[in-house]
Amino acid sequence: MIVKTGHVGLNVIDLGRSVDFYRKVLDFEVLDESHEEGRRYAFLGRDGNLVLTLWQQSEGAFSSARPGLHHLSFEAPDIETVRRAEAVIREIGAPLHHDGIVPHGEGASSGGVFFEDPDGIRLEIYAPSGADDRPAPVADAPTCGFF
Repeated sequence: MIVKTGHVGLNVIDLGRSVDFYRKVLDFEVLDESHEEGRRYAFLGRDGNLVLTLWQQSEGAFSSARPGLHHLSFEAPDIETVRRAEAVIREIGAPLHHDGIVPHGEGASSGGVFFEDPDGIRLEIYAPSGADDRPAPVADAPTCGFF
């Protein structure tokens, strides 16, 4: 069987806040949404392609200490795109890990920026190359595994 990831669904506390965040940081458009009480959701994507669904059905903050999602990663076409995203992340004050763009591992060219959404869900935006101008934050382990 050959499969690929379709879309990712995330539970959020405040749908409006999360939609604004993902639109600003990832430049997603709203493809569909519901504001019906008890059934609030938004489908986000680009060029009509669904990438992320947000479901307002959570309380409290994301816990990295519980089994489940470790982080959600988005691939950018180049490191300049990652730099633009980093500027937006800093501008809106989202929690940023490793103080900016870093390689995936010591000596790796791929890398990106690691941060959190308004509910504490850990995110990554990376490029396949161009992140090798800084040392990896963890010399002997994958950067994306430890933030």
